[in-house]
Amino acid sequence: MGERRDGLRVGVVGVGYWGSKHVRVLRSTTGVGEVASIDQRLSGSGEPASFGDLSEALPGIDAVVIATPPSTHADLALQAIMAGKHVLVEKPLATTVAEARLIIKAAGAMGVVLMAGHTFEHNAAVHKLRELVQQRDLGQLYYLDCARLNLGLYQPDVNVIADLAPHDISISNFVLAARPSRVRAWGSRHVHPDYEDVAHMQLDYDEIGVRTHIHVSWLDPRKVRRVTAVGSEKMAVYNDLAEDEKIRVYDKSAMPPEEAEGPLSRVAYHTGGVQSPYVAFAEPLAVQDQHFVDCVVNGARPSVDGDSGLAVVEVLEAAQISMAEQRAVELTEVSQPLSIDFVPRQQLALAPSGAPA
Repeated sequence: MGERRDGLRVGVVGVGYWGSKHVRVLRSTTGVGEVASIDQRLSGSGEPASFGDLSEALPGIDAVVIATPPSTHADLALQAIMAGKHVLVEKPLATTVAEARLIIKAAGAMGVVLMAGHTFEHNAAVHKLRELVQQRDLGQLYYLDCARLNLGLYQPDVNVIADLAPHDISISNFVLAARPSRVRAWGSRHVHPDYEDVAHMQLDYDEIGVRTHIHVSWLDPRKVRRVTAVGSEKMAVYNDLAEDEKIRVYDKSAMPPEEAEGPLSRVAYHTGGVQSPYVAFAEPLAVQDQHFVDCVVNGARPSVDGDSGLAVVEVLEAAQISMAEQRAVELTEVSQPLSIDFVPRQQLALAPSGAPA
């Protein structure tokens, strides 16, 4: 990578659409001295600080950002961790609970920082939505409704739930400050022969009595990125695609009849104004990557750590079981820990991979 400048040396594995954004952001991140691009498409390119394979780059870097297809996350993360490198893994942390737990175990054994790339947990608008919910500005929260729709992009190795739902699962867990108790999921394969391209999920948070609905699709004419929080007194909508007013609070509610046996027509409605609280803009990816670098430099635990990544993977695995068996799946069915106290190095001696994002 040439003569070393002061600061952390970070390698980005997979410089496709999202990985290239990491490269751009990291080059202006405080505490980063050098950024290396690692992608099999760069093999033999001769470009400075470019490598075709992770194994080639490992001797000259301190930390790794993995932005490759989900099916490669576990192998690449374990390879970097066992080389003593700090790791940020884009969503999802892994494609199975067993892989996610192995990554967490390895990071703990090697004493390196492990961070899950749940970018929306570094989004100021999502933080505002969490504040509205946690401070009960909406009254008693009834439910969250999430929609993440678009035409494409179809992925080669996972279905639409594994591709898009991690965002809304992490948002839901963060906003509610809780973890779901059970998951029900159903989906359809319309275009892709192997993977669902449209799906719905229902997450029950028994501890707080709240339910989250998630709709994800690769087969919709509109691009939608929306989370609605409905409470007993007010409702809030977070629209990530809005240029301004990403959060709008509606002074609207429905009130039950005073008498329990009263007809439904006696439900009363309250309709007030709409407010949009000020949310200071900061690019979430830049905030996330700065936090990762700060944690590496200071030896701190990330706010979105391996356990946060595992919580999302558990929901994803439960959703796959739910779709296959057409039933609700308790999270306890997939959340059993690995029955090992250490990670054998030979178990983690994995072949290098440089799959593009």
